[in-house]
Amino acid sequence: MKKADRLFQLVTLLQGRRKAITAQDIADVLHVSVRTVYRDIQGLARSGVMIDGDPGVGYLLRPQSHVPPLMFSGDEVLAMLVGSHMVQAFTDPALARAAQLADQKIRAVLSAELLRRAEQSPYRIPVLLKDQAARERHNLIRLGCEQQRKMHASYVDEVGQSSERTIWPLGIVGLHGNWMLLAWCELRQDYRTFRFDRIQTLSLGTQAYTTRDDLSLGHYFTHVLHADHDADGKTSP
Repeated sequence: MKKADRLFQLVTLLQGRRKAITAQDIADVLHVSVRTVYRDIQGLARSGVMIDGDPGVGYLLRPQSHVPPLMFSGDEVLAMLVGSHMVQAFTDPALARAAQLADQKIRAVLSAELLRRAEQSPYRIPVLLKDQAARERHNLIRLGCEQQRKMHASYVDEVGQSSERTIWPLGIVGLHGNWMLLAWCELRQDYRTFRFDRIQTLSLGTQAYTTRDDLSLGHYFTHVLHADHDADGKTSP
């Protein structure tokens, strides 16, 4: 575990308690040595996190303490939480679990006022049981993109014609209110987009593919869609 992640977990653990917790108990939860706990407590204290400690009693975070420098504006908090809820509702189960953990971490460092605003958010994005199959498909497609493995698909186009395709999954694109798989199609020898809801069957093959300068996610956005594209997947007209 990275030190930054460990320190964040330590503060989150202290924030969730009303009574002091011993160094040994902290070490057991974080799976580290007691000596590491002592060093981490000292490091947090030097960075401004107010922690009270008594020998034989343990450590307690002062109520007015906060974690610098994670300070957000109200709109930043709302944006992150809305994004987290959208991930939970519309993408795959693994990302949904990660979004839930991120949501907890964000809330753990909020001031009382920002937490109140977060709880009064007007946005409601329900996770519906009927969308479970689509979320599982997200997971399969994401694996194909990340591992650069060819996929085999049965697809029905907008006029109802079906076809069998071997495709190279390049990226997942949200466009015009739909999720689409952007891929290189071996049948058409060109880029194609496949709407998730029109994919009848989909399987992940064992054969890998390799992108190149004229066949990649970045190339598609820049030279076909004519949109700016960067490593974070952000686009602009």
